[in-house]
Amino acid sequence: MALLLLLVTLASCAATPQDLARKMFTFPEETNTAHVKLLTTKQDLSAVTVCLRSFTDLLRGHVLFSLATSHAFHDFMIYKDTNDYFSLRARNKRAPFEFQGYKLNEWNAICSTWDATSGIIQLWVNGKPSSRKFVSSGSDIIGPMSIVLGQFPDSQGGGFLTYLSFIGMISDVHMWDSVLSPCEIQNYSNELSFTPGNVLNWNALDFQITGRVLLEDKQRIC
Repeated sequence: MALLLLLVTLASCAATPQDLARKMFTFPEETNTAHVKLLTTKQDLSAVTVCLRSFTDLLRGHVLFSLATSHAFHDFMIYKDTNDYFSLRARNKRAPFEFQGYKLNEWNAICSTWDATSGIIQLWVNGKPSSRKFVSSGSDIIGPMSIVLGQFPDSQGGGFLTYLSFIGMISDVHMWDSVLSPCEIQNYSNELSFTPGNVLNWNALDFQITGRVLLEDKQRIC
């Protein structure tokens, strides 16, 4: 039995990337364990763009995307706060955003960009940009990355906080090692042709599911 468990674990770690087109991760309950870990070989980022789509009815704060390293367990994060507020983090520094247009019980396209040279971070919701704000400059994101969907880490590789967990669906996750142009972000948001992520690519995604998270066909309304 122990050998079988070991083989299953090794197979999970060595899984080949999957094309998740028209798929979604469903997070059906509040928990401090269930999450999806996204795997990448990149270890040096001087700029970042992350885009994803989320669907939820949560009114409380929750984490959508979290990247931690040994240097900072909030190295890059997209956090949806209450009402129309978001918090973006880079290199453990936080920038708040008040953003109209985020809709409950609908798919929302959310993108965030950050550049290490200028320190500027920006949020895009459904193709519309926020103000550009300074958060942190002068140092890259360096080292092996722990990238998690749906949970707020209280330390790198440590535990999660139940009351900040995500409930809903996440799809179309892409990450780039550059700041995408406004046109590319709008193309992503409008489901038009765009350049897939070169750090994370939803159409060739290496991932590990822990706990009750479902990989399902994305629902389409007729």
